[in-house]
Amino acid sequence: MLMSEIRDRIQKSREALNVSQREFAKRIFVSKTLLSEIELGNRKVSDKTIQLISTEFNINKEWLITGKGEMFTAPPPDIQLQKLIDIFKQLDKPLRDCLLIQSKALLKIRKENTGNENEVD
Repeated sequence: MLMSEIRDRIQKSREALNVSQREFAKRIFVSKTLLSEIELGNRKVSDKTIQLISTEFNINKEWLITGKGEMFTAPPPDIQLQKLIDIFKQLDKPLRDCLLIQSKALLKIRKENTGNENEVD
């Protein structure tokens, strides 16, 4: 395994997902410093880290290691949606209700601005 190639693919996958080093590192249970060192080529990528990246972000393990095949094994996860779900889970019922009301109000404004009445309520 050539570290420079793996590190480049890790960075490329992170950029394709549009996530910061901090967020990417958090999701694979490593420090931002370690991820930075990996991307710079100063640290070796462990098999465990490769597996975590593959599992967490639907990254093709073969592509990550060799560059062969497609980057994603399935559509990439929607990081923003996952963050919203994580926040929602931490709220109590009255705040969840408030968030839903606000979300529906935003959707209504969007519908009025785009004229798209086919969107889900």
